[in-house]
Amino acid sequence: MNNKRLLRRPEVERLTGLGRSCIYARMARNDFPKAIPIGGRLVAWNEEEVQQWIADRIHESKQKPEAA
Repeated sequence: MNNKRLLRRPEVERLTGLGRSCIYARMARNDFPKAIPIGGRLVAWNEEEVQQWIADRIHESKQKPEAA
């Protein structure tokens, strides 16, 4: 069985530390996973995509040289 989950915005905010406006601004710049319409005005995010976005940020931070 595939255990894919959809996350609502408050959980995405909690996981990423980003606020609502920042999430939507990053989505507009294609720098954050797109929201998935789930009915009416409701949207959610694919948990795997959000977790991958977080992992990518961690990986990028380790690639940057440290300031002296």
